[in-house]
Amino acid sequence: MIVGGYLLGNGLLRAKEAEHAVTVRGLAERDVTADLATWTISYATTSTDLATAQEKVRQDTATIEKFFADLGFPGAELQPTGANVASNTYEGVTSYTVRQRLSLRTTDIDRAQKAVSRQFDLVNRGVFLEEGSAMAYSFTKLNEIKPEMVAEATRDARSSAEQFAEDSGTGVGAISDATQGYFTIEARDGDVGGWGVSDTPFKKVRVVTTVNFLLN
Repeated sequence: MIVGGYLLGNGLLRAKEAEHAVTVRGLAERDVTADLATWTISYATTSTDLATAQEKVRQDTATIEKFFADLGFPGAELQPTGANVASNTYEGVTSYTVRQRLSLRTTDIDRAQKAVSRQFDLVNRGVFLEEGSAMAYSFTKLNEIKPEMVAEATRDARSSAEQFAEDSGTGVGAISDATQGYFTIEARDGDVGGWGVSDTPFKKVRVVTTVNFLLN
């Protein structure tokens, strides 16, 4: 009976505490600059003679390699990522399309922006850039800022809870439980990638936490 009475009383106490609580959300945002740029360049040529198409692609490859070398990129940062050949026959004539892909990966963001701003120099040199050949910028150091941002979001949640408590004539106590939302990394200014348009290196990292505070 004594044990049962204790458990019952303790349960009622916990239930009472749960009634005196507030659940709020805290937000943390941070502007960051990407530290990795990736540009997959897809180019192709079509000819009724396979050897001619292959030779044109080899010339285009040399043109692209010189383009990046002139901008100061190390040769190792530009690597082939695939190639294929397709054929099509129309009215008895067979044509061949040879497609090649090169990928640039660099941490030199300023140089990458300069390169993508001059991408039509490649077009002027006879390189047929296919749709999807755009620069993408990534922020890879999320784990370094996660702890600070979670703490900032928690402080923001407590500030909201304190305002609620002040309005209701109570005080904010300890955290009873909390849930961390997903981190999102988006373009800071709403820029998006697409044909002929590069992604932006300027990003906004965002996280929302849900925190349940006990009220005194």
